[in-house]
Amino acid sequence: MVRIGYTMMTEQAGPRELVSHVVAAERAGFDFSVISDHSSPWLEAQGHAPYAWSVLGAAAQATSTIPLMTYVTCPTFRYHPAVIAQKAATMQILSQGRFRLGLGSGENLNEHIVGGGWPAAHVRLEMLEEAVGIIERMFAGQVVNHHGSHFDVENARLWDLPEEPPSIGIAVSGPRSCELAGRLGDLMIATEPKPELLQGFDEHGGAGKPRVGQLPVCYDTDRGAAIARAHEQFRWSLGGWRVNAELPGPAAFDQATAHTRPEDVVEAIPCGNDVDAFVEAVRPYAEAGFTEIALIQIGGSHQQSFLEWAEAELLPSLRHNL
Repeated sequence: MVRIGYTMMTEQAGPRELVSHVVAAERAGFDFSVISDHSSPWLEAQGHAPYAWSVLGAAAQATSTIPLMTYVTCPTFRYHPAVIAQKAATMQILSQGRFRLGLGSGENLNEHIVGGGWPAAHVRLEMLEEAVGIIERMFAGQVVNHHGSHFDVENARLWDLPEEPPSIGIAVSGPRSCELAGRLGDLMIATEPKPELLQGFDEHGGAGKPRVGQLPVCYDTDRGAAIARAHEQFRWSLGGWRVNAELPGPAAFDQATAHTRPEDVVEAIPCGNDVDAFVEAVRPYAEAGFTEIALIQIGGSHQQSFLEWAEAELLPSLRHNL
């Protein structure tokens, strides 16, 4: 059975609200949760970007059973991989084994703030591979000294190690990242239901490992209001990751999507309260072979009504029909 997850979208809600949302998601019966890790919203209309790791620590204490995961953290620019290893190990202890570390090569939107520039995609993937190696060695309890192509580590050790290290997920968008995820990752992360991504993952060692997808949705009893909100806050998502990884800030995303129409958005994002439409939007992920799918309810102030509807109608229908 496909597991259905809930997304704490840091771009659209403040830290206290995000914690209350995941508590309600656990109560509603979602199978797992993920959190975005941003320094900026995609569009100014979203209006938020709290520090994901503080939210995670609070969520670990406020919940008791729902798994937690970054979706995703970039361990190469804002954060040094040795720092990521410490944060993830601590989260695994705080959550009593419920944490998974989702990693990716990042977006310029978030990573440019430290002034390190934004190299080509192949360089970013080289950096990610080196970072994963450092993190894995630290998870294994080693004292790490490393002088690589992109990172230096001096005498780094995790003094508080969980009984089991967090699983590492790697985000994929093309052949090179699929190869990296299959070879080094414990699970695959993607935002598009493309069968070729899963095939590439499997070919390089990913067969039998979990693969986690994500889908934005916009529940509202007023379908017109849902469409308007999805267009206002989520039209950026139609650009695809090859574009979205490169733009530097909300103003650039606003300009890039100036001609995106509400009817364009509604073709990609289910809007309203038709359960069957939401199920059909999720189905391509299940049919492609994803084992887990995290839903994003668009609109920070529209989470509670979505969670109540999901508990009563959406989750039962997804579990019956997928």
